[in-house]
Formats: sequence, C-alpha cells, structure tokens
Amino acid sequence: MAKRRVTAARRRSLIALVLVGFVLVTTGVIARRVVGVRQQSEIRKLQAQRDALDAKRVRLESAIRDASSRERLEPIAEQRLNMHIPTPEQQIFLTHTRGARPQPARDSL
Repeated sequence: MAKRRVTAARRRSLIALVLVGFVLVTTGVIARRVVGVRQQSEIRKLQAQRDALDAKRVRLESAIRDASSRERLEPIAEQRLNMHIPTPEQQIFLTHTRGARPQPARDSL
C-alpha cells in the first residue's frame, strides 16, 4: 500500500506540475499578445503621423514651386529691385574656350 500512496502522490504532483506549466505558458502567450496589440496601435498612430507629414511636405513643396516661379518673382523683382528683362541689345553672350587659362589679376600698384 505504501507504493500505491507514493505512486498516487507522484501522479498528483506530476499533474499539478503540468497544470502550473500550462498556466505559465498561457500567461506568457496572453502577455505577448497584449504587448503586440499595444505595439500595433502605436504603429498605426505613427503611420497616421507619417502620412500627415507626407501630405504636409507635398503641400510645402507645391507652395515653394509656386512661390519661386517666374510669374511670381518677376513682378516682385521689377517693383522692389527696379529690375527688368533685358532687351536683345542689352544681352551679351560669352563663349567658353576650352584650354584657355584665365589671366591673373594685376594690381595697379
């Protein structure tokens, strides 16, 4: 009878150990899923923020293109800086000669 008690005690402790292991494993799985859900919500927030920043970048690039266009800058340059588009008589076209060395500047001293 003593053997039966020892065997029954071993079985009970083995079953208890398996149940404790099962509880620990399921607790770990649940904790991992909770962390995953939190990370997914954070990822969604960051993606929405990135999309908003991309849209803002596109708007700003468009505004820069519009503000730096010739149609926009020409009236400002004419009014504020008293500049004008030169006539063909005022234009001088310089040709580039290959291999020509620039002359050093000479002081008048």
